[in-house]
Amino acid sequence: MPYSLFQRVVQKSQTALLPAKTQTVLGLFILIFTSLSSATENPDLTVYTHPSFAAEWGPGPAVKTAFEQRCDCQLNYVVLDSGGDILQRLRLEGTSSSADLVLGLDTGTMELARATGLLAPHNVNLDALNLPILWQDPLFVPYDWGHFAFVYDTEQLANPPTNLAELIAAPDDLKIIIQDPRTSTPGLGLLLWMRHVYGDDAGAKWEQLQKKILTTTKSWSDGYFSLFMNGEAPMILSYSTSPAYHMAIDKTERYQAAAFSEGHYLQVEVAAVVASSPHKALAREFLDFMLSADFQRHIPLKNVMYPAIDLGAELPDVFNRLIQPSRTLFFDPAEVAQHRREWVDEWLEAMTR
Repeated sequence: MPYSLFQRVVQKSQTALLPAKTQTVLGLFILIFTSLSSATENPDLTVYTHPSFAAEWGPGPAVKTAFEQRCDCQLNYVVLDSGGDILQRLRLEGTSSSADLVLGLDTGTMELARATGLLAPHNVNLDALNLPILWQDPLFVPYDWGHFAFVYDTEQLANPPTNLAELIAAPDDLKIIIQDPRTSTPGLGLLLWMRHVYGDDAGAKWEQLQKKILTTTKSWSDGYFSLFMNGEAPMILSYSTSPAYHMAIDKTERYQAAAFSEGHYLQVEVAAVVASSPHKALAREFLDFMLSADFQRHIPLKNVMYPAIDLGAELPDVFNRLIQPSRTLFFDPAEVAQHRREWVDEWLEAMTR
């Protein structure tokens, strides 16, 4: 019942000079009603995510505006440093988490998130998905994807390596920047890429590659913007889609991704509903929205990844000028979870020799 109608009821009651006890009961009823109304109107939906999504230049602000126009709610981002930090925060808070959704986990971390038991089934129709792999997961909904690649500065490096073997065998004065697999999803991606190509020989290959690593940064942005874009090294671990940003926004083809003949490792970024959320229906509404063009059109140039659905003519033309991996490399996420610590330890041992 609209609050204005209650006002008329009160006025009529006062005019009729109801007994004091009746007026008290009616007033209490109105107080309870208005309290419940304020609790249900414009609910807050809290999303744990990372800086590249929520930043002013990322898709987050446009997504917030578009979703709030349809949900009659307030969408709030809690920004954590990385997908790993999102997972750690979720673990620490447990069933007391203030998050309704987590957005920014990926195929390298999702099994660890699943094992917490803190996520709920999404119940979303996934028919619209357009990924290089089949996706039927009941907890995680993809919102973008891409392949890891080494991006190089054409003004510093005219002839980049054409596969991992050439990179590993290159002269030691060829310097590259990579990210730490313990804190960075691209860093973990390279770890899995090396393991997929070299298997049990990956440790030895890391020892050879170590001589070419200028530095290992905690996050992708630390290495890309602070070091690579300032000319500190001619190559950096990034994504095959990174040149799209430079071509579309910076209007330059200076930065390109090297196509490696072994193939490139796939990353799929995902979102999930938090089981303890009091707004699970609204969270699922957001996930449905996430697979719509109103969300996905903001992914290519603001998250610089491929959209999770087919945008057709809305996909920026620069994406048609990117390298196309000859093969998609991918481990089942359950296998990654099983061997992750072992493979990270192998990497650490090689890096410290």
